[in-house]
Amino acid sequence: MLVPLIALVGLLAPPDAAAQTRRDRAAAEALVERMQAAETRYREAVVRIGNADPEGQAQSDAALEDMEDVITACARQRGCSLATMLTSYKRLLKAQADAEGPVDGTELADPVPADPMAAEPDHSVIAQGAAADVPEAARAAALLADEGHDFDRMVQYNPAVQEAIRRWLTDMRSALMTSHENYQHMRHLMWPHYQRAELPEALLFGIMAKESNGRVHSTSRAGAAGPMQFMYATGKRFGLGEDGTGFDTRYDAFAAAEASVAYLNERLRELDGSIEMSLAAYNGGEGRARRIHRASGGKDFWDESVYRQFPPETRDYVPMVIAAAWLYLHPKQYGLEFPQVDPRPASITLEQPSSIYQLTICLGNGGTRDGFMRVLRNLNPRYDADDVIAAGTPLDATRRIAGLYDRWCTRGPRAELARTLVNSDPGAAVVRAGSTAPANAAKATATAAAAPRQHRVRRGETLSSIARRFQCSAGDLAENNAIKPPRYPIRQGQVLSLKGCENQATP
Repeated sequence: MLVPLIALVGLLAPPDAAAQTRRDRAAAEALVERMQAAETRYREAVVRIGNADPEGQAQSDAALEDMEDVITACARQRGCSLATMLTSYKRLLKAQADAEGPVDGTELADPVPADPMAAEPDHSVIAQGAAADVPEAARAAALLADEGHDFDRMVQYNPAVQEAIRRWLTDMRSALMTSHENYQHMRHLMWPHYQRAELPEALLFGIMAKESNGRVHSTSRAGAAGPMQFMYATGKRFGLGEDGTGFDTRYDAFAAAEASVAYLNERLRELDGSIEMSLAAYNGGEGRARRIHRASGGKDFWDESVYRQFPPETRDYVPMVIAAAWLYLHPKQYGLEFPQVDPRPASITLEQPSSIYQLTICLGNGGTRDGFMRVLRNLNPRYDADDVIAAGTPLDATRRIAGLYDRWCTRGPRAELARTLVNSDPGAAVVRAGSTAPANAAKATATAAAAPRQHRVRRGETLSSIARRFQCSAGDLAENNAIKPPRYPIRQGQVLSLKGCENQATP
């Protein structure tokens, strides 16, 4: 059950609370009560959203806005624990998902784990930063708000953007459609960050479409990773990176969207609110964009003296993002029909050990063209597609997937077929000359007595692939080698005990 925020504040209250004036104490307590009331409204909204109540989203948004108002007031109020308020607010969605589980099959979870490197923030710095963010966000919202399509008046609709639109509508149409479909399934994780910052949804979609096509595991040759393609060092500056379990949160849609909002607001402050220059910084490096902006006296991105100083990749990137955002707002104008999906979030709890590959097979297409592997991978970025996930593990999904799982993946011939296919060993197809027995089976029989009981991890291997090779449970293999879930991290060269495996010989 979600721990009441008032209890958290009570536990973490500063030791000098008794010395505060009665008026300050009363004001601080009132803010705590307001935060608790907003939390209660938010939880009620989640239930309404789960019941398909159209008022649920509005109530949820209002509750989150109230929390933001409380945080702003807390920054000005003596004796108010701003650190506690901020921590509670940031982790509210995750705490609800972890402690309560899905509400009526719906889960608006923050899958981002608590940042182990997070330190007690300085109140004055936070207050100053929060206040500084407001003008830039408000300015961007006024210029780029989706309602009325002010985005159209902000960015320049010029031949470069027109050419980019042509590319999205021709040879890149499939990528645009895929991006939109992927985004719809992740929208509940990404859009709230932009919405609260009053940044346009079209901008979020444009960046994501150009960066990754909405594939959370996308990684560039340069090392950029995740749906918003953060480089490691930049991501670390904005709270992304290793979380202590072996997982890189750059691959997490919720965390990546949150970081991109922080990054864009920082660039907007430096670059006089220019979306084009901020996008150029996103792609070509903030240092370069900053130097060009200052040297040019703040000229527009399309000014020749500015435009020519950016590399060709950036000159291509900026209009491509704008074009994708434009098409997101104006699909009918171009005869564009984005794929219709049912993205309503839900959760499934595995009744037996499975991998995303196995689930993809047993779920079938379900009326879609490509099935559900990408959806499952995007919503559960901690797992590789071939990881064997333990029974009892909850996975984020959609209502459609949840229904198909109960029908096809828990029992019956399709479930058995999926299990057989993912556990098949290609090596068993190779037969030694003059024998009808598989070569690896004969080798295992001949050497079983002297077979080693250990395996040294090779490049590219995962725990699940090793478990399949040696015919043992990935869960048992992990337990016998003290490998922790849910990521089950292993490294090249690591020596694993094969205790309990039927075939203990290293091929």
